[in-house]
This record gives sequence, structure tokens and C-alpha cells, in this order.
Amino acid sequence: MTKEFDQTSNLKVAVIGGGIAGATAALHLAEIGVNVDLIEKNSSLVSGPPICHLHAGGNLYREISVEQCIDLLSQSIESVRLYPHTLNRRPTLIVVPHSDDGDPLELVPRLNQIRTVYQSLVDKDKANEVLGAPQDYFKLYSREDLVALRSQKQTAHPVDYDDWLVPFAQHVDLENIKYPVVAVNEFGWSVFRIAASAMLVLEQMPKCALNINTRLSDMNWDGEQWLLTMEVDGKRYQQAYDYVINACGFETGIVDDLASTPRKRMVEFKAAYVTKWNQNTQFWPEVIFHGPRGTENGMAQLTPYTNSVFQLHGMTQEITLFEDGLVSTNAESSQPRLPLRLARKISVGWSEEVRVDRSEKAIKHMSRFVPSYANAQEYGIPLYGAQQIPGQDETLRAADVSFAATNYARIEVVKGSSALEAVRKISAKWQLSHGLGGSIEQLHPKACALTEEQVVDKAKQLATSRGYPVELADVYGY
Repeated sequence: MTKEFDQTSNLKVAVIGGGIAGATAALHLAEIGVNVDLIEKNSSLVSGPPICHLHAGGNLYREISVEQCIDLLSQSIESVRLYPHTLNRRPTLIVVPHSDDGDPLELVPRLNQIRTVYQSLVDKDKANEVLGAPQDYFKLYSREDLVALRSQKQTAHPVDYDDWLVPFAQHVDLENIKYPVVAVNEFGWSVFRIAASAMLVLEQMPKCALNINTRLSDMNWDGEQWLLTMEVDGKRYQQAYDYVINACGFETGIVDDLASTPRKRMVEFKAAYVTKWNQNTQFWPEVIFHGPRGTENGMAQLTPYTNSVFQLHGMTQEITLFEDGLVSTNAESSQPRLPLRLARKISVGWSEEVRVDRSEKAIKHMSRFVPSYANAQEYGIPLYGAQQIPGQDETLRAADVSFAATNYARIEVVKGSSALEAVRKISAKWQLSHGLGGSIEQLHPKACALTEEQVVDKAKQLATSRGYPVELADVYGY
């Protein structure tokens, strides 16, 4: 084993891309003793598409399979154990309004299956109980239940479902929705605290070189190693690596082209809007109002943060979705090409006019279900970016890794919670962790030793430096 470890420790891995996939890959490999260079073109890590919840069970997506839901559940649990200070512990309400053809009772069999799997995971390892007690994974509310909650006063620190549902019962038009309403322990996930956790660990890891503001411009396999050409401040240099992990998110196809490893995929540009509801004095759960995607009745999502800051999604072409925002590969390139106006949003930013207009439309869309939300105001830069979807199934949500050329792998996560499983599969296939065992906590001592104070302080710095309110980085919930 000592000889095998020495051979592994002399190997060098390049991880291209510092989003949640690349940062998690570099963190895992460095923690298990592998020499890794993380190459990121931006000045900090995990700055891509918005992340606001775990998708621990895939309950927000009615169209995906139960198998994907179960994959997302187990992946989410592992991700929370790796990044223990990133959760916002508040439930999510799944609501079917009359403007949607769905039946909320159709969700119940799947929820029961997910709860059973969650119980089995907790029975296997008590450390997996990160979503509350399995028997409390979800709860159904009738109209009569909600009417009864209308007269209740929310406690100062809501814990149980009834406490969390008080503001919903008091502000939502209960005549406009179908029953039951589903409350589920689908917790929030802070993108800024994920970024902070990864950076705090990687900055102190002797096995990891963190190369920010660095762009990959070329790569070639010489028969034994990958020779990568990088650019920093207009200057080029080359470095040889034994393995390359392509973790470039929506730009994964660019590196595929450089590596001559064609791959079909889609890319979708999306945005969520930061708003502030000054009249609100209560603690809200996240609320999902289902609706047919891409129509005027598209899904509306209310995600709460501290100080009455809320993030809004509206699955219409005028809010979260964009005309020609979903694009596919073609015969010439593995990289789908977004329209220039969307690509410029990523590279340059938003005009104030467009930002305000779409934020106000998101507020109006939410006020259809929560009438008093009409008083909310836009509150700064949207959370936005492009999401890759490997293959040609636009409903795919649980994905992880694929292998192509010699010693070359792609992490192709659709949801951030899939990242750890992806790199563990890579490590196993390449035998980088050969002979190593142990729990997530034992394998990642640096990540699991971070304190909440360290993570929150760093997260607030990142939020401020990126132009976002610090509330998005703060801890919310119990």
C-alpha cells in the first residue's frame, strides 16, 4: 500500500474550471493527498449559475424520474456532510395553483419512496441525518389546516412545519390553490457559503495550487501526459499533467474541442432576481408555485433570506427563461453557442434597464399568488448564469461524470450536489484513492474542521465583492 500511495502522490492532476464542480474536485483530491492544480479564469471560485437549494429528493421537478430523485437525495446528503456550514434550514412548500393542470396528490407516492430511502440511509449511517428526522421529511396541509394557522402568531424562532407555514397561510390567496399543500425538508443551500468553504480549504492545502485569473488556451496528449498551455496577464506558459478533469460548467465544450473529444450537450441560460419586501416581518419557507414551463403561468419560486430579502424565479420567457436561452451542440463544436446578448450578460453584466424590468416582472408574477408581495422592490444584480445539460434530454437533473480520451474526464453536473459523487467516481476509476477508506469527514478533515463563523465571514466578503447584498451569504433558518 505504501508503494501504491507513493506512486499516486507523485501524479499531478489539472482541474479546469473553478465552479462548484471544479472546486469540489480539487478539494477532494487535495484532501486525499493528490497533487492538483485548479485552473480558473475568474478571480474567485463558485461564481456561476444561482444555487438556492439542495434538490435533496428532486421534489421541485415533477417531470424527472424517481431514480433521479433518489440520486439527488444521496448526493445532497454527501454534499452537506462535505460542506457542513452551507445549509439554510427551512422547509420548502410545494403548491399547485388552479392555473396548473397538476394534482398535488400525485406527488405523495414519490415523497413516500424518497422518505423510505432517506430512512434507509440514516439507518446505515446516523451522519446522513442532515435533513431532519426521516419521519418528518414531509407533511401535508389541507385548506382547513391553513385556515387554522391564519390566526396563529409565528414564534421568534420557527422550527416545526406549523410555525413556518404561518406567513404562508396569512398572505397567500388560499382560494387560488389546490390541496393538499406539501411541506418538505428541502433546505436552502448558500452559493456564497459553498464558495467560501471551498476557498478557505483550498487556500491552505499544500497539495493544491489555486491558479485564478488563468485561462486554458490549448492542450495536447503527448502519449504519456497532457501538455496544457495557460495564459495569465497575456503571458503563456505550459505545464504537463498526468490527468485532466474538465469541470468548466456551461463551457465544458470548449475544453472538449481542445482535447478533440466531441460530446453532445445543451446549455441553458437562466436568471433569478434579488428583491426586498420591506413590509414583511416574518420568517418564510421557500415556496414553489407549480406552473407550465415557458408560459405566462410558469412556476413561481420564492426563496427567503435574512432581513426580508427574497430571491425570485419565474419560469416564463420574461423572467427566468430567455428567448433562445436553451441551445445545443452542432457538428462543428461540442460547445453550444448562446446568443450574443446572453453571452454578454455573463461576460459583461446586465444593463440597469433590463435588470429592473425583469425584477419587477418577477415581483408581479409572485404577487399573483402572494398579493401583498406587490409591495416588494428589486434589490440589485440578478443571480444568473448558464447551466450545462449533458446529452439531449432537457429534463435531466441528476448527472455526474463521463470519460473520453486517455486520462481525461468531464464533470457534467446539472445540480451542484452531484459534484462530490462525480469526483469520487473519477478518483476510483483512475485509482487515485486506491486503498483509502473512511467516512466523508475522515477523508476531508480540513473541509469539515471549518467553523460557521469562518465560513460566514468569508461568504459575506465574497457577496460584497461580487456586488450582492450580504443577506444572501448569511445563515437563515433554524
